[in-house]
Amino acid sequence: MGNAFKAYDIRGIWEDELTPEMVYKVGFFLPQLLNCKTILVGHDIRLSSEEIYSLLKKGITDAGCDVLAIDKASTPMVYFSTVHFGVDASVQITASHNPKIYNGLKVSAKNAIPVGIDSGLGDLEKLVRNNEVIVKQVKGKVTEVDARTPYIAYLKQFVTDFSNLKLAVDCSNGMSSLIVKELLGDNVIYINDTFDGSFPNHEPNPLDPSTCKQLEKVVVDNKCDLGIIYDGDADRVMFVDEKGGYIFADISMAVLGINMLKDAPKGSKVVADIRTSRNTVSYLEKLGAEVYMWKVGHVNAKQKIREIGAIFGGELAGHYYFRDFFNCDSAAYATLHVLPVLSEYKAKGITFSELIKSIGTWVTSGEINYKLESKDAVMEALYQAYEPSADKVLDFDGYRFDYKDWWFNVRKSNTEPFLRLVIEAKDKATLDEKLAEIKPYFHD
Repeated sequence: MGNAFKAYDIRGIWEDELTPEMVYKVGFFLPQLLNCKTILVGHDIRLSSEEIYSLLKKGITDAGCDVLAIDKASTPMVYFSTVHFGVDASVQITASHNPKIYNGLKVSAKNAIPVGIDSGLGDLEKLVRNNEVIVKQVKGKVTEVDARTPYIAYLKQFVTDFSNLKLAVDCSNGMSSLIVKELLGDNVIYINDTFDGSFPNHEPNPLDPSTCKQLEKVVVDNKCDLGIIYDGDADRVMFVDEKGGYIFADISMAVLGINMLKDAPKGSKVVADIRTSRNTVSYLEKLGAEVYMWKVGHVNAKQKIREIGAIFGGELAGHYYFRDFFNCDSAAYATLHVLPVLSEYKAKGITFSELIKSIGTWVTSGEINYKLESKDAVMEALYQAYEPSADKVLDFDGYRFDYKDWWFNVRKSNTEPFLRLVIEAKDKATLDEKLAEIKPYFHD
């Protein structure tokens, strides 16, 4: 049985790390773990998703639990439906932004509260690995329901007049195609907007700037005001400015803040992950927000937003979380709150790239991944070298060392075998200097 149980979900290469037997047993033992009577299940359009959908439903019903089956769905649609239909738990079948050979299961409890390794997945793994299936005499039933219609109706209340904007949208051949045209309309240039689980045009991962090259060209060639790109399961969104410039997601978080904070009381809380740009933090504070930095990962972000009553939160990975969306992430919800900002700024004669420049001029390395065996030793060496002179040190997700003119974060990935580095500085010369200074630490 493969090692597919991760920090935030169950995910791996299909029929290698994630096997049919494992999927069936997850379905069978999940009702016991979460004390469920009904579990809602949806799936993305990966080539293996239909098979996994069948296996998972069979496991759940063999355990005597009912299934509310919503068929094709984006991950945010599953979160919404978990609350909308009042079920005990839900599972979305997806590997999000990973290549086509992967698949996975995102598990949520009642009220769309995420289930991570420390809040149930660890116990589920033990049940799956150590217990035999004894099929219940009375099996559960499967009921098919339409989740798309109520989800679109919910999102339509946030649609504003952005008719002065020319948009290009890349659906990455993934789940955003299920809803995006009903929200954004026909006066938009859509690319890769048909379902295709082989992802023929590019990987469904907008966090990789190379994935956005096709969209960037469409934006420039058609003189669009912005480009929007979604990942495979439509819980992440990234933006491209009118010059084809790739906008890091933590900077987009500042744009989102303009709309989210405009009617909010001063001191409203916002959650940002530990890798967030100083440009964004300063800008949100100018808008009246109190910014809380916290751990990377959707399980961590949702828990912190709920705990402190934050209005919204964001991550460098392109996830944006909203208090009014059950503390969950939705790429469509984020899009609908960014568009009125850009529409308003265009009406004032201000382009997207000009707005981004006004947020701040610090420059970033982006996230650099190093594949290493000696991750702990490298992190300890960096701590010994930089902690004594730092103005501020955060240590809840790797380390973040802040200085007057620069900062960096080093952390172990929770989902991949990497040590990740982000450096940001007040100017390019300082960034290059510090990157050259730190790089030699990253070796086995």
